[in-house]
Amino acid sequence: GPLLFGGRGEGAGDERQMRAVPERVEMLAARVARLIALRQTPRAKRRLAIVLFNFPPNGGSVGSAAYLSVYRSLFNTLQALRGAGYEVDLPQSVNDLRSRILDGNATRFGTPANVHCHLPVDDYVRRETWLDEIEAQWGPAPGRQQSDGRSIQVLGTQFGQVFVGIQPAFGYEGDPMRLLFESGFAPTHAFSAFYRYLREDFGAHALLHFGTHGALEFMPGKHTGLSGDCWPDRLIGDLPNFYLYAANNPSEATIAKRRSAATLVSYLTPPVVHAGLYSKLHDLKDSIDQWRALPPSNGEAERLADLIESQAAELDLSAADVGQFDTNTRITGLAESLAELEATLIPQGLHVVGDAMSRNDRLEVLTAMAAVAETPIEPAALSKLVDAVPMKDGRADKADTVSRLADVNRLLSQDHELGALVSALDGNYVRPAPGGDLLQAPEILPTGRNTHAFDPFRLPTTFAIQEGARQADLMLQRFADDGHDLPEAVAFVLWGTDNLKSGGCPISQVLALMGVGARFDTYGRLAGATLIPLSDLGRPRIDVVVTLSGIFRDLLPHQTRLLAEAAYLAAAADEPIERNFIRKHALAHQATHNCDLETAALRVFSNAEGTYGSNVNHLIDGGTWCAEEEIADTYAARKSFAYGRGGEPTQHKELLEDVLANVDFAYQNLESVELGVTTVDHYFDTLGGISRCLERAKGTTVPVYIGDHANGRSRVRTLTEQVALETRTRALNPKWYEGMLEHGYEGVRHIEAHVTNTVGWSATTGQVSPWVYQHLTQTFVLDEVMRERLAALNPAASSRVANRLIEAHERNYWSPDDDVLAALQDAGEQLEDRLEGVEIAA
Repeated sequence: GPLLFGGRGEGAGDERQMRAVPERVEMLAARVARLIALRQTPRAKRRLAIVLFNFPPNGGSVGSAAYLSVYRSLFNTLQALRGAGYEVDLPQSVNDLRSRILDGNATRFGTPANVHCHLPVDDYVRRETWLDEIEAQWGPAPGRQQSDGRSIQVLGTQFGQVFVGIQPAFGYEGDPMRLLFESGFAPTHAFSAFYRYLREDFGAHALLHFGTHGALEFMPGKHTGLSGDCWPDRLIGDLPNFYLYAANNPSEATIAKRRSAATLVSYLTPPVVHAGLYSKLHDLKDSIDQWRALPPSNGEAERLADLIESQAAELDLSAADVGQFDTNTRITGLAESLAELEATLIPQGLHVVGDAMSRNDRLEVLTAMAAVAETPIEPAALSKLVDAVPMKDGRADKADTVSRLADVNRLLSQDHELGALVSALDGNYVRPAPGGDLLQAPEILPTGRNTHAFDPFRLPTTFAIQEGARQADLMLQRFADDGHDLPEAVAFVLWGTDNLKSGGCPISQVLALMGVGARFDTYGRLAGATLIPLSDLGRPRIDVVVTLSGIFRDLLPHQTRLLAEAAYLAAAADEPIERNFIRKHALAHQATHNCDLETAALRVFSNAEGTYGSNVNHLIDGGTWCAEEEIADTYAARKSFAYGRGGEPTQHKELLEDVLANVDFAYQNLESVELGVTTVDHYFDTLGGISRCLERAKGTTVPVYIGDHANGRSRVRTLTEQVALETRTRALNPKWYEGMLEHGYEGVRHIEAHVTNTVGWSATTGQVSPWVYQHLTQTFVLDEVMRERLAALNPAASSRVANRLIEAHERNYWSPDDDVLAALQDAGEQLEDRLEGVEIAA
């Protein structure tokens, strides 16, 4: 738990002496004392608070976490704690646990989960230290969030000495005006009261945030070196904070450490498998294989070709993916599309803490790892390896791969996480481990360790600089293949996680487009930017408008200044503007707006300090927006803070609008195999948000591209292609959705998230093919058996699926036939009735 407690003052002489900050020293001492008390308290007498997340609120998502089967994992954790000596009232089953948390008295109080207790408003007002700040944002106590007007509700259920609480929402969901706030503001009354209840009323010895991730660490305040004026520090106080966190997310994990004093205990992501083919996709492949086996002049070949065309059209594969070419080219293109679908890696199901990976799942993972390593190993040999049968191979490179895979298999065959959690909660040392994706970074194993990330002074790495240049060329080549000239400007979204995992490849892509290199000092530390001569570059310098996630801004300040310096050096270079588009656009802006070159060359945009996200995701999730203009306004309000060479932000909405008017396409890299652009809402929140601003600035739509470098084989796709790929390999794929439905309530929530995120892409870009909604409707709503399964497992999320599809129609993202629309609306009404407890007559 990093805590800054002193430093050197400004000025000269005695003012430069090192000195302590008394308030921070007191916090440091208090945290040490609480850790000592935790260690010295017998397990049977410890009171433990476990926090579950609920985002988005009121959407069947109580107990949400990335990649994690929360309730099964929580049940296993409670079982392990009781076995270790904690006083735990263990539920009879996972279903009983879930019911006690979600149901209980929730219906009586109209809440998404059981109400554990009510905090009287008078008591809250008397004890709330920062009441004035909260009331300035949310009005008089107790506010409207989790309140009955007389008290604040604490949601959760107590199991002996363990309290499982539900973290309150941010509070501004569904409120379009609050989403336009440029800077952070105080948490709600309910949020502040919840954490004080855990610290003081319940008297927790330790706190365990359960899964990736919640809102505490993203509350307003400094990004590092927090003080008593920062909300995460105020809320967590001196309470020992442990955080069960996905091993593949080192960037947000670092924020949890820095901003909420969290000790991390990593958990594994689900196994990845090849998507394969299913149903009519499999039938199409069979027809293509038969066609290939026949002579071209054979009459049967012609009949098969007609059948193939018909099958492809039914699957909406023909026009979108192949185009209008001769028969041989079309069928060959279809075969290539099917091969890509079949070979695409997807996550299967959710991870369960306490359950070791099964043999079949380990075999799938090792197969994928061998493919990523480009080391062919026969399936029979991999099968023996999984069964721990000794293998011998004469080739040294293959022997190394086999040895690594054997180690991975051994580590995956055991659970390392429950024991690590119990040990961490004793106040013991949690050993460190790097974060990353299992396929490319097996050193994350065993999980159950404290994730760390990177050396900030050595990013980008030498390899990343070379690889980033190659990936930038791929991006430009794809744009050219689509019939365009060399772009003058590109809008590029940078996240922290993909840069940490790749050593800074996306940063290097931006530098390569600009024709700029990274400069390092004699110690190998990042020192700044340097221009690559135009003669070496071989093309004009491309202008790049960079938008950073708040996490990138926090974790990579040196790289933020590097990018700003790169843009300035290019703008100030004495080069012809037809060979330097950065200078061309900066000089034009300078002339029009009568500003200095320093301002005209600003190209790095993000949030104001201490705030995160564009809030476009909240706007879409709430469904309260009327026109796409609101999306652009929301994004610009939050993401128009320009970061210059000094690293300090200044809001420049007009400059952002001006530079976006020159942009020819928008681009972002995929982070990992596990994540897709329809998996989480962050992608359309960032890339989608700026795309909507681009359309407003240019008066026309612009191409949106996704760079997929996650599995070792680079590919640049249009957004339309990427959404189609993910829809076919995930949402419509029984291998994916059945894997999700094995986890019941949470699995339905993941299906609903895919549908909502797809709508998000339509709202922000308009580049989702209408057939996507047709097939989602047929699979999850019009199929009565499937609809009943979803409704039985998670009534709220299943109702949202239908409502999202209806919303997509109402916003003209697709136009179903009258009978399909009527059936969808009828099904939606039935799901709504079921959610509200109305009995449906047989």
